[in-house]
Amino acid sequence: MAQEKIIQTAGRDQLGDFAPAFAALNDDVLFGEVWSRTDRLGLRDRSLVTLTALISQGLTDSSLTYHLQSAKKNGITRTEIVEIITHIAFYAGWPKAWAAFRLAKEVWAEDTAGEDAKSAFQRELIFPIGEPNTAYAQYFTGNSYLAPVSLEQVPVFNVTFEPRCRNNWHIHRAAKGGGQMLIGVAGRGWYQEEGKPAQEILPGTVIHIPANVKHWHGAAADSWFAHLAFEISGENTSNEWLEPVTDEAYDNLRKENRR
Repeated sequence: MAQEKIIQTAGRDQLGDFAPAFAALNDDVLFGEVWSRTDRLGLRDRSLVTLTALISQGLTDSSLTYHLQSAKKNGITRTEIVEIITHIAFYAGWPKAWAAFRLAKEVWAEDTAGEDAKSAFQRELIFPIGEPNTAYAQYFTGNSYLAPVSLEQVPVFNVTFEPRCRNNWHIHRAAKGGGQMLIGVAGRGWYQEEGKPAQEILPGTVIHIPANVKHWHGAAADSWFAHLAFEISGENTSNEWLEPVTDEAYDNLRKENRR
């Protein structure tokens, strides 16, 4: 699994001239080394630890706002942050939770509309959206949801993506057999293999993903999207997660398909 490198410049931007050594420790050590050890502890879990530490100390300045925004980016949902701060309140103090809620409400404000859109999308589905895909959140840009459809014979999962959500480039490794099959069930999404044009996925679209092929898939920018994922049995199978699909590459894909 590729280790994600966290790039931070806040120390040098704000304190580079006044305290260059401190700025370097902040940018290069705290974020460049500690936060970047995602092979040991994922970004979502690091966000949880950091939020707990800051809120427990009563720190509700710009640093907490930054880490709330990072937590959202790292896959913590509106429902989860409410439960997290509520839990912290009983151990760290009620006034500290009130102060943290004020900032969290601003960071997740747009998700109120998102919850309404999610509910409307669920009405289009014959399968449940399921729970937040927290176990794999570090490998997704945006929020995704996972619902097991069947765990017998052939494992089948319904995977739902919010608009713009996509998984990282990845490879389904197998010595023999293996791979994955996707079937679009609602909304509109994309599938792309390395070196090939992206392919639109609509309800009924079937995508066959061979083993050992680098690829990604996810939602269109203006649509929720869900597909069934069928895990194909094989020998010595494993998933190799790679780099994210950048915003630039994702937006260029949209432009190319408008031509």
